[in-house]
Amino acid sequence: MSDELAKQQIQEWYEQYSDEIYRFVLLMIGDQDQAKDVTQDTFLKAYQSMDYFQGNTSDKNWLYKIARNGSVDYIRKKKPIRFILDSISTIPSTEYCPEKISLLGEKEEQLYRSLHKLKRSYREVIILRKIKELSIQETADVLGWNESKVKTTLFRGQAALKKQMVEEGYTHETM
Repeated sequence: MSDELAKQQIQEWYEQYSDEIYRFVLLMIGDQDQAKDVTQDTFLKAYQSMDYFQGNTSDKNWLYKIARNGSVDYIRKKKPIRFILDSISTIPSTEYCPEKISLLGEKEEQLYRSLHKLKRSYREVIILRKIKELSIQETADVLGWNESKVKTTLFRGQAALKKQMVEEGYTHETM
């Protein structure tokens, strides 16, 4: 692919997916400024790797994979508080992110606090499946897992989140 075509493709992807990728990274690392940097790095790395993109997965999933790797690198370096999201019905798919928590009610705030305490694999699979609403296959592609591992990790992650929330005194009608 020519350099000019690659630039044009990245620009189109940026316009189409940058907000989604940013929210994903923000949920992963919890820092707005760093999320912006990781998002920018995602598109820069995609541009630098355009020759390797073979279309075996969707362009969006490829970008999520790059963003996930960038987020994991950041987490490894900074070791921030880890967090995970659950599919509890009080949170619609993509409308909430940490910057909006202050606008949420007490129950939603408690959910986000509990999420920060779970391990990364649970966080990743729950964010991708329940927040970003990727399919099982798409989630498996992004994480480099098989579909069975996605299902198992999602089930365990949701159970761990519910347990954490109960330990913190959170009660919900569906729990």
